[in-house]
Amino acid sequence: MQRRTFVKGIAAASIMGMTTTNIEAKPTRENINNSNVLTGNEFFLDIDYTPVNITGKNAIATTVNGQIAGPTLVWNEGETVTLHVTNHLKKTSSIHWHGIILPTGMDGVPGLSFDGIAPGETFTYKFKVQQHGTYWYHSHSGFQEQTGVYGAIVIMPKKKEPFYYDKDYVVQLSDWSDEEPMEIYKKLKQMSGYYNFSQRTVGTFLDEVKEKGLSSAFSDRKMWNQMRMSDRDISDVTGYTYTFLMNGKNPATQFKALFKKGEKIRLRFVNSAAMTFFDVRIPGLKMTVVAADGNHVKPVSIDEFRIGVAETYDVIVQPTDNKAYAIFAQGIDRSGYAMGSLTPNVSMLASAPRMDPVPVLTHTDMGMNMSEMDQGGGMKCSSGMEMPSKKSMKKDKYADMESQKYPITQLPMKRGLNTDMMAMSPKYRLDDPGVGLRNNGRMVLTYADLKNIYSTSKDRKPDREIILHLTGNMERYMWSINGIKYADSKPLEFHYGERIRITFINDTMMNHPMHLHGMWSDLETGDDNHLVRKHTIIVQPGAKISYRVTVNAKGNWAYHCHMLYHMAGMFRKVVVA
Repeated sequence: MQRRTFVKGIAAASIMGMTTTNIEAKPTRENINNSNVLTGNEFFLDIDYTPVNITGKNAIATTVNGQIAGPTLVWNEGETVTLHVTNHLKKTSSIHWHGIILPTGMDGVPGLSFDGIAPGETFTYKFKVQQHGTYWYHSHSGFQEQTGVYGAIVIMPKKKEPFYYDKDYVVQLSDWSDEEPMEIYKKLKQMSGYYNFSQRTVGTFLDEVKEKGLSSAFSDRKMWNQMRMSDRDISDVTGYTYTFLMNGKNPATQFKALFKKGEKIRLRFVNSAAMTFFDVRIPGLKMTVVAADGNHVKPVSIDEFRIGVAETYDVIVQPTDNKAYAIFAQGIDRSGYAMGSLTPNVSMLASAPRMDPVPVLTHTDMGMNMSEMDQGGGMKCSSGMEMPSKKSMKKDKYADMESQKYPITQLPMKRGLNTDMMAMSPKYRLDDPGVGLRNNGRMVLTYADLKNIYSTSKDRKPDREIILHLTGNMERYMWSINGIKYADSKPLEFHYGERIRITFINDTMMNHPMHLHGMWSDLETGDDNHLVRKHTIIVQPGAKISYRVTVNAKGNWAYHCHMLYHMAGMFRKVVVA
């Protein structure tokens, strides 16, 4: 596995007509001159087939204007943009403007907001830009996002931002495979662990015996076997087939961001991957997070952050030495990484740091609370394992969020073939950086660190609450919400003008990035005075999370997990009337 990752990492990459995405701009709205950046109010985008060689093997990608990633689109807050998108593919295509607030007919989801763009046809999107910050766009048709139809969006603000920087770079992360996406999906359906080469073995059992003794190691292994689950189930699709890219560059060819010693550099991170969470750090430099999903947050200094599929984070760094720094983004399962160099000279490249150990899921990630079990008083899961009873549950720092009860809209819940586990004691874990990042010796960003730079103390309280369970059956590779797959579901009905609280409970052992189209999600982090505004919310394994939505956009909207191969089942249509 490591040898394969290494070989793929040094493979040559070439993409026809591609240049580095580099926005070298001071914090003023000056023209940005770069062949991979498009500015103005009117844009012409062509979706087409493009020959590429990313791994040393020739392949065909689907691209926007012949590039991976597609061109960065620079808009101005308050202006109206017109985008002519022509589909040269043999299949229907589309562009969804991720996180952009716009009319439902411009959202770009075939079957919900429009019919899609037929082969040879052009669709014109036109809408007023009502926000600023870092966003992205991608196809919402089939698996085209996986094969290259994505790009970044930078929206320049009307007002001066509350921080200063000298240079501005987009850092777009993605995962590429020479395999056809449908083949990947078929393999997952046939064997969900097909791409997972980090499973427990006799060798790892012996290591566990050395670490915690025979009895504990055997008991632990027995528990996971009884539940037919694996504590190494971190990623469905791994570096066995994926090559991880940064602005379309593999780790050998490297994206390069130039700086002069002492300059403040803004890095706009966008996770455009189909299935990969990345853990990002720049060894030797602190990062100051200034925006999340396009919205300003109170600055927080960190060493590392996890960026889920579809999230964006803006950070500012200030290199103090005249050397190359590694912009290092390792996959959550540690099967590979994307990498670039923050460097004073294009010929000076950074070396990759050592990857962290392969993560191992814990009882916490199963939605259990073993430390609070009472004797004989717990509930039991199908394996016969004792679970904590309600009377044994202690109050935690998020108890106030637990106590916030609003009239609950009951939705159908189904347990059966679509589900193979249930989180018996899900907790708010906003201060938990997640599996693989806990207690690693670095300052890691958590959702609890994110606070809106503006006060939300006078924001309206929710009128009602909707509870949604994220469910799945890993053995059959089936994903659903409330145990019901999309094809069998009824639309969620939101009422125009109401404010709702949505609570997700993750009954699976995987992270799910949940994205609601057309409306903001105001994340509850325990501080009602500074609810952070996002468009994509990560729900950790076995955990719960809540956010508030002001229903201010009529029409049909998509609501789904942004893991591409989960989306078919873990999806709902939202109707606002």
